[in-house]
Amino acid sequence: MASFRLALIQLQVSSIKSDNLTRACGLVRKAAMQGAKIVSLPECFNSPYGTNYFPEYAEKIPGESTHKLSEVAKECSIYLIGGSIPEEDAGKLYNTCAVFGPDGTLLVKHRKLHLFDIDVPGKITFQESKTLSPGDSFSTFETPYCRVGLGICYDIRFAELAQIYAQRGCQLLVYPGAFNLTTGPAHWELLQRGRAVDNQVYVAMASPARDEKASYVAWGHSTVVNPWGEVLAKAGTEETVIYSDIDLKKVAEIRQQIPIFSQKRSDLYEVAAKKP
Repeated sequence: MASFRLALIQLQVSSIKSDNLTRACGLVRKAAMQGAKIVSLPECFNSPYGTNYFPEYAEKIPGESTHKLSEVAKECSIYLIGGSIPEEDAGKLYNTCAVFGPDGTLLVKHRKLHLFDIDVPGKITFQESKTLSPGDSFSTFETPYCRVGLGICYDIRFAELAQIYAQRGCQLLVYPGAFNLTTGPAHWELLQRGRAVDNQVYVAMASPARDEKASYVAWGHSTVVNPWGEVLAKAGTEETVIYSDIDLKKVAEIRQQIPIFSQKRSDLYEVAAKKP
């Protein structure tokens, strides 16, 4: 199938996990009713974003949150990219995205590879590594439409990850993410357009809605970009669902017009995966 509808859910996240889960599942149902076949929730959709919250809200997978995601994916017969949640496993915490198929089965679990440790003096300092451990594997999954590659937020800054996903045949890259009011206006759209053009793929990022009263204020502006670098859909800052009809013929057309994959100088350079 050459086209399908993608939905990104820009959820207003509260401190009450059960409310977050109920509203997230309600918006997933809404997206499915609008014809979406692949739906993504935002990063940290079941808990506030912050190193002090991760231990308190962390769950096993499978657990309460992923059980609900599995159920609603099956109910709606969609592919559900479960944003991310704080995951606890063997005494370690991870920032993890679980993906469920239309029959409710867990297809893949992506643990954020690159932890968000930054220091922009006078603006923002954040250190995910205070409480989180990084993942150590690539994450893709198959749909009847295309292969999809996964990253979480800060992962998008690392061009090599997107290149490896493109090498592996992904035509859509989805990054649930929560940029902030410093990095958001500077780099949110730029990075998505860069990854899309570099790899001639569709790129989507699902953000939480903005909450000015939160300790970490998310940028919002969930976005879908096509392989030409054009923004197809973009949210504001409030809770909403955005939709984009993904036309995979566009990928083939652009790759034919500008055939960078056959023009790479493998005699001079390469980007290679060190793990399967």
